[in-house]
Amino acid sequence: MPETLDAERAELEAVTKALAKSPRLSRLALYLGEVYLSGKSDEINEYNIATEVFGRSKTSFDAGKDAIARVEAHRLRKGLKEFYDTKGKNHAIQMSIPVGTYIPLFTHRIAEVPSPAPVEPLDTSPAPSPPPSLERADLPPVSQPVPFVERRRLQERRRLHRDTSRPWLYPLLAVVLVLAAFCLTWAFRSASAGKDIKAGSSPDQAPSAPQPVMPNPLLKPVRLIAGYFGKPLTDSAGAVWNADQYFHGGRISLRPAGPIARTTDPALYGQWRTGHFSYAIPLQPGVYELHLYFVESKPENIDLNAFTVAINGDRALPAFDVDTDALGENFADERVFRDVYPSKDGLLHISFVGDTGVPHINAIELLPGIPHTQLPIRILTQPTPFTDHNGNIWRPDTYFLNGNVSVQKGHIEGTSDPALYSAERYGHFSYAIPVDSRSQYTVVLHFAELYFGPTASGIGGTGNRVFRVLCNGSTLLDNFDIFKEVGSLHALTKTFYHMKPTAQGKLDLTFEPIYNYATVSGIEVFDESK
Repeated sequence: MPETLDAERAELEAVTKALAKSPRLSRLALYLGEVYLSGKSDEINEYNIATEVFGRSKTSFDAGKDAIARVEAHRLRKGLKEFYDTKGKNHAIQMSIPVGTYIPLFTHRIAEVPSPAPVEPLDTSPAPSPPPSLERADLPPVSQPVPFVERRRLQERRRLHRDTSRPWLYPLLAVVLVLAAFCLTWAFRSASAGKDIKAGSSPDQAPSAPQPVMPNPLLKPVRLIAGYFGKPLTDSAGAVWNADQYFHGGRISLRPAGPIARTTDPALYGQWRTGHFSYAIPLQPGVYELHLYFVESKPENIDLNAFTVAINGDRALPAFDVDTDALGENFADERVFRDVYPSKDGLLHISFVGDTGVPHINAIELLPGIPHTQLPIRILTQPTPFTDHNGNIWRPDTYFLNGNVSVQKGHIEGTSDPALYSAERYGHFSYAIPVDSRSQYTVVLHFAELYFGPTASGIGGTGNRVFRVLCNGSTLLDNFDIFKEVGSLHALTKTFYHMKPTAQGKLDLTFEPIYNYATVSGIEVFDESK
């Protein structure tokens, strides 16, 4: 992005000024930085350094006999380290020359997660075309931790030291946590008593699906937009996303303008971090749920673009091809992993390694999780979030392909949440809902006949809307007629157990018309793992 490039140029200027007492090092840093920031990294080599920076003869220079480039690069690495250990230690961007290469690396250090205020809504306009100056060569992998992470850990150790001076604090905290857990458990059990639902149950028995264990309220979510360095953004569900941070290496590549299918938040996919890179994200101890967001536009014009994603050293996505996983270019693709924990160093390590292609990522999300169980998924076919009478939050419509949305004003009977059924997605459409591929799931579908029948539009009744619903190719409902079962403007739920995800970690729900359009108003997914 232009502002990122300007910031890196400003840091290069600061470095050259700091090294002014050593003209050779200052000149070398300026040359390496300018060539790199001009997108000409392929021109950075020992021969060009010796001849362009240190005046060696272009006709007689022999790298085997003259080590000027290697010697001065070694001195420059030491000079940069000394600068960032002293005067430059608080710089938001730091320049380095990784061992084994002459190509500079600009590491963006954001010491604290940006405050969610002021928050701007996600821009849903197409992403701009990438400027030529951002098309850089891939950077080599860097294994050192992000420098500011060490400072965060020191701050945490100081906080713990302060806490140990107050021994009465821990018993009091334990009592508070036990009381809070008891109250939460009692509330959920009371809300769900007498609602054991089976497939095809009546709407008066709508499932509440309580969770026996709740996420730790002390853990905080982490949401990062890869390659983005602007103000925090808010997505359609009201969640705040922060600028890219905690990364090592890689480069930024802007996505070409154009629509993205299966998402209502295209701004999450406006750019990539690509190349050889990794993330080291500081987390409080506890269990998390990791969501990785991808989109493929084949920026490299190659047929095979597989890479491996490792989480704390374990190959979570081996030979991963976004194009194949998402079933096409310009399809948003989300992969989910439950039971994710920080390593012993307090960091979650996510590495991206190329196989036959160039690794890339668009966004990373970490949510406080439930041990061995994915968080419930609730989607309604409306553009804004909704909170039901049990306090469950439903996110706006997403993961869909095709179909249209219609909003009705008629009051829906047979439910404690009539507003949930006030809209529908109708037509011939599908949902690809991302889940952890290791579990089986309960799927709850919410319907209401909003168009046909004497109390709705006055047009027809039984037999005027008939459709089928499939999950991963298996039929869940066939010759399904909402009006025939409950009439019009009346809630109806259908529950299905033991749904197995695809190899791509998806529950593919297809709504296929038989006579007139298929319809749905809401979808719930619950992990059956214990």
